[in-house]
Amino acid sequence: MSEERLQKALARMGFGSRREIEGWIEQGRVKLNGKVAELGVKVKDGDRTEFNGKRIVIRAAKAEVRVLVYNKPVGQVCSRKDEKGRPSVFDNLPKITNARWVSVGRLDINTSGLILFTNNGELANRLMHPSNEVEREYAVRVRGEVTAEKLRQLKKGVSLEDGPAHFDNIEDAGGDGANHWYHVVLREGRNREVRRLWEAIDTQVSRLIRIRYANVHLPRDLRQAKAVDLELKDVKQIMQSVGLKLDEKSIIKERSQKQKRKQFKSRG
Repeated sequence: MSEERLQKALARMGFGSRREIEGWIEQGRVKLNGKVAELGVKVKDGDRTEFNGKRIVIRAAKAEVRVLVYNKPVGQVCSRKDEKGRPSVFDNLPKITNARWVSVGRLDINTSGLILFTNNGELANRLMHPSNEVEREYAVRVRGEVTAEKLRQLKKGVSLEDGPAHFDNIEDAGGDGANHWYHVVLREGRNREVRRLWEAIDTQVSRLIRIRYANVHLPRDLRQAKAVDLELKDVKQIMQSVGLKLDEKSIIKERSQKQKRKQFKSRG
């Protein structure tokens, strides 16, 4: 492994954004091989670091990049720990060694559907950064009169308390009576933005499901509170979409070595 800066290595391994980790280093909260780390210090495979009560062994950048697709049910929170003891999306994820799962965006407790998780912090940060304008698509059921003029207004833009917002696309998805379904697309992830946009035209959201993030769609057969790994080709595609390159040869080699070890153990 070639050397890389400590904050970059920890962000890549999913322990926070580079900016967060730089702040911890500046505050003297990070140790490297037993000594307080300085900003800009470089690390290599096998170095040991301590921060926030964690002891981490630095692993090479070729480590397998994983992306999970998770189907969040209503009632789960997106934080790791909840003061009220409510169930968390992190409770149902597979265990991962020497890294942690990073959620790509959040959904409020009353919203269900697709959340992506990855063990690569840089990928998570790029997928969420406003400058990359990554699309999010939602299926939304609304209650109230929705006129053609109101739909034009939602696409043109409305004023919210934290600034103007709009949908990039709105498609009629059918429905009977007072409730009607639409599929909407936007390129940012402000808090409760979809709900607040509809409320701005005097329409209430009665159900909200995220069905796509970037080029990843929520699988129809994925049960709620379950997660599935993206295939290698899909991981490669989503990384390329935000300017990252997947070391495919290293990952294939690593998977092959894992499979050999598994076969060896099974013979014993």
